[in-house]
Amino acid sequence: MASEIFNPLDKHNLAKSIANEIFSRPAIPLLNLQQFFGAGIYALYYKGNFPLYANIAKSNEKEFSSPIYAGKAVPEGARKGGMGLETPSGTFLFRRLMEHKKSIEMAKNLDIADFYCRYLIVDDIWIPLGESLLIEISRPLWNYALDGFGNHDPGKGRYNQQKSSWDTLHPGREWAEKLQTGKSLAEVQSIVKKFLSK
Repeated sequence: MASEIFNPLDKHNLAKSIANEIFSRPAIPLLNLQQFFGAGIYALYYKGNFPLYANIAKSNEKEFSSPIYAGKAVPEGARKGGMGLETPSGTFLFRRLMEHKKSIEMAKNLDIADFYCRYLIVDDIWIPLGESLLIEISRPLWNYALDGFGNHDPGKGRYNQQKSSWDTLHPGREWAEKLQTGKSLAEVQSIVKKFLSK
């Protein structure tokens, strides 16, 4: 029997309780998501037939056990150091999921009907902690191997950045086509295969 004293307020235990809660929620088709209020964390799941993602899709056939991406949406005040403590509960989390929905819909080789999500509305102060553990224990492909899925249009005069690996593998976002060439498609495919083989 372990002799360590259990501290329910330890940050790891708090993070685990947040992760356990989101994983207990039903996965909802991203296509049918209805507007809701609040900020928090989320996980996206894939069940389609994109060849590179066959193992991910298979693991999500019955119980959605392999998120392809995880993230957070915090109130705007949190980015300025205020943690949004006085920020009214808006549609921060819903809007973030809709941004991802739009990106997926633009991709020429993905179908939005193949994507599902789980989300959890969390008090602002716990959002970063919950997201960190969610990513750490799930190791979603799009967080690790294809960092850049959540990128936004950098705007006029800023297209000297490199195209993200996500946009190379899933072309379709018009603004991304204006960016400089990054890794080749073959390089990105190799990175994905290597990551998934682990």
